[in-house]
Amino acid sequence: MPIPAETFFLPPGLRGTLQQRLRRQIAEGILAGRLRPGQKMPSSRALARHLGVSRITVTLAYADLVASDYLTARGRSGYFVSDSAPRAPEFPPRPPAAGGPDYASLTGRRFSGVARLEKPADWAEFAYPFIYGQADPALFDHQNWRACALTALGRRDFTALTSDYYERDDPLLVEQLLHTILPRRGIAARAEEVLLTMGAQNALWIAAQVLLGPARRAAVENPGYPGLRGILATSGAEVTAVDVDGDGLPPEALPEGLDVVFTTASHQCPTNATMPVERRVALLRRAEDAGFVIVEDDYEFEMSFLKPVAPALKSLDAGGRVIYAGSFSKSIFPGLRLGYLVAPPDFIAEARALRALVLRHPPGHIQRTVAYFLSLGHYDALINRMRAAFRRRRTVMEEAILEHGLCVAGQGGFGGSSFWMQAPEGVDTEALALRLRAAGVLIEPGREFFDPARPSRRHYRLAYSSIAPARIPEGIARIARGIAACRAGAS
Repeated sequence: MPIPAETFFLPPGLRGTLQQRLRRQIAEGILAGRLRPGQKMPSSRALARHLGVSRITVTLAYADLVASDYLTARGRSGYFVSDSAPRAPEFPPRPPAAGGPDYASLTGRRFSGVARLEKPADWAEFAYPFIYGQADPALFDHQNWRACALTALGRRDFTALTSDYYERDDPLLVEQLLHTILPRRGIAARAEEVLLTMGAQNALWIAAQVLLGPARRAAVENPGYPGLRGILATSGAEVTAVDVDGDGLPPEALPEGLDVVFTTASHQCPTNATMPVERRVALLRRAEDAGFVIVEDDYEFEMSFLKPVAPALKSLDAGGRVIYAGSFSKSIFPGLRLGYLVAPPDFIAEARALRALVLRHPPGHIQRTVAYFLSLGHYDALINRMRAAFRRRRTVMEEAILEHGLCVAGQGGFGGSSFWMQAPEGVDTEALALRLRAAGVLIEPGREFFDPARPSRRHYRLAYSSIAPARIPEGIARIARGIAACRAGAS
């Protein structure tokens, strides 16, 4: 007797086409042992009638499962579960755990206890998501990215897809970095001065691990990137937070005895300030005199649409004291997790050895896909489209902010994708964020950007990278009403 058609159903909410969802359910049933070898499947007509789909959908799903050896076709008898179908291993039931180590004590919660920005997983479901760092699918070049990914999957690139590079990187992507990306920042480098990483966060972690440790001293910007503060909190180094001003990090405010200084010179996080060339030269001079190294996080330089982008700090470095970290996460999409370090060969050699201990290298297929995306000009077209869209959104947001009397605390003159804001005295932006969620609005409270010893609860960040221009005015209006309600409640 065939397996009853009623055994199968297509739960709502699953991703994929009807054919893919049906294939997945049958394969999962075979792997779980619910469908056993030799059992006959329902006829395509009966299963299509039960599921309310076309017969061709079932026929194609069956054919795909035959090709994968989950099913077998027997002449005119129909489809059967294959005798050689993949099966999940069978293990005896595991007894319930009794007692066990106290992992909270064993680990000391050195990593999970580090403060970090929390972003809701369902941010896209909110009507007014002023959330930083997320991609807008309406701007992304899906067609050409898919074409590049398919090319990278082809037979010609089989080695790049399947081989273990050991400690090496994809030479095609390194070539594109050397000749396409870095020259735009004024940086001339050789292949031995480049290391690919799993995003800028991974690049900063590698730099901190190589350069710092107990009895070493580092300086960071205040306010600054919370992810970096978390990295340094686990390094064992002594960390000093130095207040930034309207031009970024002031070199004269740096304390003595530093080993490493971390800076976002071209686009300060989160104030958006740009460090003038004169101050960059002064910072490099201070590094030479005091003997410290600078780690430059050059994020979001592609989004300079108001004025020409300033040259990277690394481009002015004649003494080899700047470790440069870049990323494709903001320009292509955040889930890509692909970044890079540029530094003198001796540093890169040590960083490469550390990366090999942790993850060997970023996935070869991703590297080759990005190499094609860059070499065929799709990256530049995407950047131009994003700049035009962000310029429009920024103009709309500026007008709405001005109309509702909100206060901009830091506004970079080059562009970017966010505003750094300050709420009135007495308004706690974490409480404001909770209030606004109920109104469909997401903002980022600013406390996590500040030195924990000197927190500020009045600041918040508003990004426009993933919100449609038409929604911005109403979203800003709701923020203004939320601030007014918080002030009324505090008075």
